Amino acid sequence: MDFRFNFFPDEDGSKEPNAHNETEPCSPTHEHQEMRLPEKKACIKAAKEHYIPADVSKVLENKVLETVSGLYYVNTSVVELTCQDGRHEEDIVSKSVSSHSDLIPGVYEGGLKIWECTYDLMDFLSEIKIQFANKTVLDLGCGAGLLGIVALRGNAEKVHFQDYNSTVIEEITMPNVVANCINDGNKADSEDNRKNIKPPSKRRKKSECLPDKLTKCRFFSGGWSEISQLLLSSSKPCSKYDLILTSETIYNPDYYSALHDTLAQLLAKNGRVYLASKVHYFGVGGGTYLFEKFLEERKVFRSSIVKEVEEGLKRFILEIAFKDST
Repeated sequence: MDFRFNFFPDEDGSKEPNAHNETEPCSPTHEHQEMRLPEKKACIKAAKEHYIPADVSKVLENKVLETVSGLYYVNTSVVELTCQDGRHEEDIVSKSVSSHSDLIPGVYEGGLKIWECTYDLMDFLSEIKIQFANKTVLDLGCGAGLLGIVALRGNAEKVHFQDYNSTVIEEITMPNVVANCINDGNKADSEDNRKNIKPPSKRRKKSECLPDKLTKCRFFSGGWSEISQLLLSSSKPCSKYDLILTSETIYNPDYYSALHDTLAQLLAKNGRVYLASKVHYFGVGGGTYLFEKFLEERKVFRSSIVKEVEEGLKRFILEIAFKDST
């Protein structure tokens, strides 16, 4: 696998190289140090389900595919350029640029970036050889959807993807899932594939069935509480999830109550949540220990640290389960 050097400015303005595999994930830490949260609370977005078009090749139109950790993903810089044409009501790209922040509470929650704890959780799931077969999985706060795609590759029965922003679901998550499903069986990190990655040229007829793995997927945007209501009360109510995978979602303590209640409502009785997080998010106030304390006070879940990553700012993987689960 190729390696790139990504440059992040130090506090004195100098730049030091940071090696990472074939992508340019952004750590919330640096941006959060610069970020000030608005005092006025923003409105929470209504929940919405997004559907894969009958002509699945449309999902990958104008997309440039790259690879990371054996998975296909769309180049987000290209997406950001195309999203400035005014087609999306959210207009999150221009708002992010004008505010000089990857996080605007209630407006844009960072889903266009691949945050580093996502890779920590992917590595952990591989290390413990987690069994996805016959399990229902939710990728909560999915962004690029890499965690859910890993579950799909592990033959999960169903995989659902949720992100706060509809633009992220339509322009990032869904294209990533489609790219990996239609290329299933092709090794994304092979030299030939890295040189010749491109969307399918043959347009799929409307009567033609979606690839099997795509039929296992559903996509949702909106706030967590609203998503829970949609999933539990819709005409197609979903069963509780055996596994909920989530990364870098506890940076803001203001969201802890909604996240906690969403997990309580959607997790199966003996299910597990795997949550990847930094020890602390500067400028925002959240972090691993604070969220553990929040869980203890609510007395619904038990949690334990199952992996610790020491490089850079300390990071953790939490396993969360109901107190009365087996």
